Amino acid sequence: QVQLVESGGGLVQAGGSLRLSCVVSGRTFSASAVGWFRQAPGKEREFVAAITWSGGYPFYADSVKGRFTISRDNAKNTVYLQMNSLKPEDPAVYCCAASKKVGTRSPYEYDYWGQGTQVTVSS
Repeated sequence: QVQLVESGGGLVQAGGSLRLSCVVSGRTFSASAVGWFRQAPGKEREFVAAITWSGGYPFYADSVKGRFTISRDNAKNTVYLQMNSLKPEDPAVYCCAASKKVGTRSPYEYDYWGQGTQVTVSS
């Protein structure tokens, strides 16, 4: 099993920044990649960004490219999502997830999920 715990969500003004953290523990060798997804009320879960477990090959959804940055701290087994220039369309519950596959945007290919952290943007 792989466990993921998110933190760092909160309320921020439009144009502001937040950094989300995802601590990964357990059988981490089972994970080849870690991704961030978000889900707003009444909407489907949406891919945000992902990175390989080694910390390479980050890729992003077009809606966040240039504003969000995903990174990994090997020593802390933590994946970060730095979110800048937050917009009114960014609020959602943000979840991190682990996959045995690399380079996938589909939530169905992620096997382990955290509980999520709420991000709210005020205008």
